[in-house]
Amino acid sequence: MTPTEYIATFELEHPGYSSYPTNYQHYIPLNKSRFTRSLKQGVITQELTEVIRAINEKQDWVIITEPWCGDAAQIVPYLFKIAALNPLINVLVQLRDSHSEIESYLSDGKMSIPKLIVRNKEGADRFVWGPRPQKLEAIYLELKNKNENIDDMKTILQKWYNDDKGKEIQEEIMELIKDR
Repeated sequence: MTPTEYIATFELEHPGYSSYPTNYQHYIPLNKSRFTRSLKQGVITQELTEVIRAINEKQDWVIITEPWCGDAAQIVPYLFKIAALNPLINVLVQLRDSHSEIESYLSDGKMSIPKLIVRNKEGADRFVWGPRPQKLEAIYLELKNKNENIDDMKTILQKWYNDDKGKEIQEEIMELIKDR
């Protein structure tokens, strides 16, 4: 699906809405708000803008996500904004739980999302990124190892995203593009 089609999955009227896990549906309105805010207010750095605009051959950016995923609500808008800087980048969105390629891109054996798979014009993977910036992943794993309360973990992760404003996502994506 396209980014526009993905954004529609946040709507209650979307045909797939009822197929989302019932215990996650209540996250979707909040994620829609976070997603929309980052899409409107998120700023892409000048350095990353130059790196993206310098891409001179077609790439497919496959983003595996779900509208109920809190990390995706913070990350996917930046991926959309970054990709939009170069017409040679084609974004394809896959819902993790609807015939996606997630089984080929597990994180420690788990179907963690979002995932970004960047492919060259021949369809070979150039790099895979996700499910969250490395600095935040380290915090997440530390909290998980301490058996932190899930609600407290969510608050800590959300605060990190709010304070970071997409900077780490951009840094990591830029380094991966430069390295390849």
